[in-house]
Amino acid sequence: MTEPLRVLSLIKGLGPGGAERLLVEQASAGDRSRFHHEVAYVLDWKQHLVPELDELGVPTHCLGVHDERDPRWATRLAGLLRRDHYDVVHAHSPLVATVARVEVKARPKDRRPAFVYTEHNRWPSYRAETRLANQLTFGLNDAVFAVSEDVRRSVSPRYRAAVEVVIHGVDGARVRAQLPTREVTRHELGVLPGESLAVTVANLRDDKNYAGLIDAARLVVGRGTPVRFATAGQGPLEPQIRELQRGSGLGDRFMLLGYRDDATRLIAAADLFVLASHHEGLPVTVMEALTLGVPVVAPAVGGLPEVVTSGNNGILVTARSAPALADAIAQAVEPGMHARLVAGASDTGDRFSARHAIARIEATYAALAPTPRS
Repeated sequence: MTEPLRVLSLIKGLGPGGAERLLVEQASAGDRSRFHHEVAYVLDWKQHLVPELDELGVPTHCLGVHDERDPRWATRLAGLLRRDHYDVVHAHSPLVATVARVEVKARPKDRRPAFVYTEHNRWPSYRAETRLANQLTFGLNDAVFAVSEDVRRSVSPRYRAAVEVVIHGVDGARVRAQLPTREVTRHELGVLPGESLAVTVANLRDDKNYAGLIDAARLVVGRGTPVRFATAGQGPLEPQIRELQRGSGLGDRFMLLGYRDDATRLIAAADLFVLASHHEGLPVTVMEALTLGVPVVAPAVGGLPEVVTSGNNGILVTARSAPALADAIAQAVEPGMHARLVAGASDTGDRFSARHAIARIEATYAALAPTPRS
C-alpha cells in the first residue's frame, strides 16, 4: 500500500490573510489519500487559522519567533526537516522562501524534498531587500506558481518563463453557505432601509490604502449617497487608521470592525466589495465577493483586471485617486447599474473553483516526487 506524499507548507504566519486561507482550502478540498499535509509558520503571534487546521487533522509547527528577521526560526526549520521526511516543501512568502530554499538544498540528496513556491504578490510591492533575496535564490525552486498573470509578469525575466499561473479559487459551497445570514448581518451592522453596504476586508497596512478609502467614503457620504462602510482587518497601522476615522466626521457610517473570523459573512451581507489598494496579487476576498454575487469596486492594480470588468461585474478605477473611487462607488449603487453588476458578478463567480487549482498543484507535487513509498 503506497503511503501519501508528505507536503510541508511553509508560511510567515497563520493570520487571516488570503494566502493563509488558501492553505485551509487546500487541506480541506485536496486528495487526503495521496497527500499528507502539514504547515510550518514563522510568527508565533499569527495563529488565527491553527484551530481550523487542527479540525482538518493538519499538524502545525510554530517556528516560534516574533519577527521573521530573527534567525532562530531558520534553525528550527532545519531541525524539522532533519527530524521528519517530507517529499515536498511549498513556501508561500518571499523572505521565508529565501531561507527555506537554502535549507532544503543543503539536505542530502536522498533526503531532499522538492521545493515549490507560490508568488502571491507583485515583486515591486516587496521591500527592496526582500525582493533582492527572493531573486538571488529563485533559481533553487523546482516549481513556481503565480496567483495571476500580472504577478507572473512582475517576476524577473530570467525566471518568468518557468512560472505557471494558477488562480487558486475558493470553495464555492462554503462561501455561498453564508448567504442566508445576509439580513441578520446587515441588521447587526445598523444598515438602514434604503442604504447600501460597502464592505472592505483587508489588513491595516500601507499598501491597502485605508487613508484613500476613508477619503473616498467622505466624498460619497458628503454628496448624500446612502452608503454605509464596514471594514474588517488588523495590522500595524491600526492606531493611525482609527485616528483618521475619528477625524473624518463619518461616525458609524464608516466602521472599523478589526479582526473578524467571519469575514465571508460580512461580504455576503454587502452590496459592494471595495478596495483602495496600491498593490494586489489576486485577493481571495475578491473571488469570494464575486462568488457571492457582490460587485467589486477597486483600483485597476495587480490581478484585479483579470477578473473584474468595469460595467460587468464591478468598476475599476485609477489607483491612488479617492475622487475616482468615490465616483465609482456612487455609480455602482445606482439601482439599474447595481442590478447589472450583481448579475455579472454572479456569472463570473462560477469561475473560481478551488478544486481545479488544487488538482493542478497536486499534479505538480506528484511529478516532482514520483517514486511512491510503501
